[in-house]
Amino acid sequence: MGLFAFATLAPVGLIALAALYGGPWGWAALGYITVLVFVMDKLAAREAENADPEAEFPAADRLLVVLGLAHFALLAMALWAVAGPSGLSFVERALVAITAALLFGQISHPVAHELIHRPPRAMRLMGRLIYTSVLMGHHASAHMLIHHVHVGSEKDPNSPRKGMGFWRYAPRAWWRSFRQSFEAETRLRRGHITLSHPFAIYTVGAAGLIAIAGLSLGGKGIAALLFMAIYAQIQILMADYVQHYGLRRAVMADGRLEPVGPRHSWNAPEWYSSAMMVNAPRHSDHHVSPNRPYPALQLDTERMPTLPYSLPVMACLATIPPLWRRVMDPLCEDWQPGWTVAPQAPRARDIPPAVLAHARAGGIVPKAVTNWAHDHPHPDPVPDNDDLRPDMGGGPTDDSGRV
Repeated sequence: MGLFAFATLAPVGLIALAALYGGPWGWAALGYITVLVFVMDKLAAREAENADPEAEFPAADRLLVVLGLAHFALLAMALWAVAGPSGLSFVERALVAITAALLFGQISHPVAHELIHRPPRAMRLMGRLIYTSVLMGHHASAHMLIHHVHVGSEKDPNSPRKGMGFWRYAPRAWWRSFRQSFEAETRLRRGHITLSHPFAIYTVGAAGLIAIAGLSLGGKGIAALLFMAIYAQIQILMADYVQHYGLRRAVMADGRLEPVGPRHSWNAPEWYSSAMMVNAPRHSDHHVSPNRPYPALQLDTERMPTLPYSLPVMACLATIPPLWRRVMDPLCEDWQPGWTVAPQAPRARDIPPAVLAHARAGGIVPKAVTNWAHDHPHPDPVPDNDDLRPDMGGGPTDDSGRV
């Protein structure tokens, strides 16, 4: 846990110093997030290590909460430094805005992502508020109700098909995620828009933050907030783009999608950038085992698609679509669905546990799927749904019967 704490908290301290004092601190913060992380990944190369997948890490949740609180403090400091009477020069203000936005996209986003997956209600709320603070609150709902359900299919706006460039993907993914997650949250409440509807938090929170920035810092405050929020949103969209580009789940004989497996997300084994992003680059295991704490996420480069470079480097590459496609399209071909549907009657051992449980409860039994095993059958935490009756369950199920 020491590595996670240092890698994530060091840039927080550097940006705070840049906001307060300017000078070399802004350059130091920018150099840390960009150059130093790249150098550490390359010069101090280490073989990816896997912790015990069943181990508990109580300090992991405490670090998430500390980083969540630091996010809100840093957002306030950055707004004041950029748009307020901070006494900083134009270059110093620009450095604070850029480095804060980089941190919001590369550290605050993975932290919020982990928080919305944690069981305690307060932690899930903090994750939603972090996304709301960068004016993208709907991502919390879209990730849980759309992305995890339909990942690797055309129904998921955040799973780009092979050949789609990032700049074409980004606005489409943003809008479809917003619309589909709003519809999903509303269906959970039988069509009623109540005060507990998450989109009430997202909308009121975003409008309130813009109003506070405008009333306290004027038009410059609103402009600074919009710049940092949009820059952070681009990085959030970029993370899903890079980690799911061109990977598709196969369709079984009955028309349903195969369950999510290790081959449906791209991963990056680089140690220091992974620590800075709380193991977000170990993405396959997160989708297979969404409840697993981030220090215990597993990496198996033989069974999981692996990016040729670290996640930040691949994100830079994705900003140039022709170059991105030249590198990634041939790699996608190696990970197309490779299993076939067996003609014989299925056996229990051939069927993923979640699908088998669904079948035993009265669902349709699919044909046998060969050479596949689900690593961790436990579902995500049930999303907040205070207005739901107890018999309504925890939300829509995906093609494998999971929440």
